[in-house]
Amino acid sequence: MLFSTIEELINLAESKNLKISDIMIEQESASTGKDKDTIYQQMFNHLEIMESAVKRGLSKKVKSRSGIVKGDAKKLWAYTKSSRSLSGSIITEAVAMAVATAEVNACMGPVVATPTAGSCGVVPGCIFAVQNHLKVDKKDLVEALFTAGAIGLIIANNASISGAAGGCQAEIGSASGMAAAAVVQLAGGTPKQCANAVAIALKSMLGLVCDPVAGLVEVPCIKRNASGASLAIVAADMALAGVESVIPCDEVIDAMYRVGRSIPVTLRETSMGGLATTETARKIEKNLK
Repeated sequence: MLFSTIEELINLAESKNLKISDIMIEQESASTGKDKDTIYQQMFNHLEIMESAVKRGLSKKVKSRSGIVKGDAKKLWAYTKSSRSLSGSIITEAVAMAVATAEVNACMGPVVATPTAGSCGVVPGCIFAVQNHLKVDKKDLVEALFTAGAIGLIIANNASISGAAGGCQAEIGSASGMAAAAVVQLAGGTPKQCANAVAIALKSMLGLVCDPVAGLVEVPCIKRNASGASLAIVAADMALAGVESVIPCDEVIDAMYRVGRSIPVTLRETSMGGLATTETARKIEKNLK
């Protein structure tokens, strides 16, 4: 393996004067034995699935079998066009597209796990929103996905991307860090700035619990995709402005691992605590039986 930590990844990229995505493509080629063109095409196919999910969620009033999901993404998208957004168009668009993707997942539509199905909206929401504003092409988006993948690989190997193992910080938190790095690269940032964006995003998600209502990946999961996307954009902006994380990214990931192990089992995807045990959640669960 070419790298196992953020520090190793950044050092490799800087020493070779390459982007993180270039290093990740090399890693994939070395580990799978596939040529770089094949690996690139596979990621391009993933991008196409992401784009289709976003378009479906924004254009149709999707509804899940539970009836909980009723097309909030379409409402958000209309709001982005109303000139009433308080958080700015790029964040609102990222949020709308993140929710669109997560809603399609809840309705059993095809999505790309980034890094999980429950957090599938964060990365596409961010990269497609940035595409709208920076006018980057699909090649740039594919490369950004490789950057996100490199970050996700390191988190998975050194902490966790599983809600059952580490709480929602492992799912939405990881996705937010991955998206932040992808956005920094799309905006022309350096590998070091990508690492700082990851650290800033992850620090803001430490301790986030996984408490799905009725055991479904709908509440609060879908709206957490929105939060993760907005955080990723903010973390990217901070890093691009030159703000550095006081705690190095690898140490943040180590803290994430230790925090995840400390989260009670009732708050790790079991629906035995948190929002899943509220009065309304219990009513929802009862009505679904």
